[in-house]
Amino acid sequence: MNFSALRHRDFRLFLGGQLVSMIGTWMQSVGQAWLVLELTRSPLSLGLVSALQFLPVLFLSPVGGALSDRFAKRRVLLVTQSVMMLQAFVLAVLVGSGHVRYWHVAVLATIYGLGRAVDIPARQSFVTDLVGRPDLPNAVALNSIVFNTARIVGPAVAGLLIARFGVAMAFLLNGISFLAVLGALLAMRTDGRPDPAGRVGLRAGLIGALTYAAATPTVATTLGLLVVMSLFVLNFNVFVPLVASQVLHEGAHGFGLLMSSLGVGAVAGALGLTLFRRDRPSLATLTWTAAILCAGMLGLAMVGHFATAAVVLAVLGCCQILFTTGCNTTLQLSTPDALRGRVMGLYALAFAGMSPFGALLIGFVAEHLGVRVACALSGACGLVAMAALLLSNRLVAESPIKAS
Repeated sequence: MNFSALRHRDFRLFLGGQLVSMIGTWMQSVGQAWLVLELTRSPLSLGLVSALQFLPVLFLSPVGGALSDRFAKRRVLLVTQSVMMLQAFVLAVLVGSGHVRYWHVAVLATIYGLGRAVDIPARQSFVTDLVGRPDLPNAVALNSIVFNTARIVGPAVAGLLIARFGVAMAFLLNGISFLAVLGALLAMRTDGRPDPAGRVGLRAGLIGALTYAAATPTVATTLGLLVVMSLFVLNFNVFVPLVASQVLHEGAHGFGLLMSSLGVGAVAGALGLTLFRRDRPSLATLTWTAAILCAGMLGLAMVGHFATAAVVLAVLGCCQILFTTGCNTTLQLSTPDALRGRVMGLYALAFAGMSPFGALLIGFVAEHLGVRVACALSGACGLVAMAALLLSNRLVAESPIKAS
């Protein structure tokens, strides 16, 4: 198995801090979804909170990417992680005191989204500074193993804690978990200083990133696939609690186990990447994994038993990690250093910024037509939109030939 990225001291620190913090983050994700359903019993309300959490990413992640090309990434991350830590502690106090209301959760989800809008492009582009381009594919795969190990542990532990101590404990432990990543960042020697060529004005920087992405077919197609999948398929934080509570009639513990099944599949996919991937994947690979994700959502619409749902979610988790890490690696290896932060800002916009619209769509359809219809519609729309994207790209690529 290839662990070449672990040769780098600061990447080991980064990975360790991320593991602890991500376990806490997944605990909060489960706790927040369950809290909203307890307060409102409304799929649309759950979709709205998810949308508010990701909406800032839509508008501000390109700005966050520009900041990553202007300032040391480690310092940017210290600020964003501190903001998200405070958000978790405030939520824990509100829930623990019994004063929490739905609007509190909505506002705090928005604040968390503001932190993520800057954090995602800085964190993603910082990995290249920590390990260098030769070890980047391995670093992305290892980072995915950590992220999805947390996805296994966090929801399972959260389900047990919520059933035993209530939702507030999940938020409290998430706040404490941020201390690990803050300590790791303070101990690092790598600052992630920006390339001097990337120190341009905010407006010029954003225009430059968009121009580069539009003129580079590999980058444009990768971002397009991300938009489609994020809009229609990758909203598992909305799908899974709805399937658990309204289709399978499970409690918090069952919900946590289903989220862990998603993580088990993702870890299996990430381990496969460390064994077999040495460079960026082909666009054909990204396309096929995206198609399997859509088909998996159609399968989820038909499940009627807990074990079947767990298996389908494990397959979805595996394909999700193959797809998202492939997109991440492709974008970082295709982009010059001076543009890396801004292009990863576009990655954050395409990956997380489309989620608000998808979450609202899922919540609306689930509330009016049922959860199964919402799952089936997401898979079908994903396949149609992906086919339209690939067809339009092919027509654009062929048009100069016809014109000549």
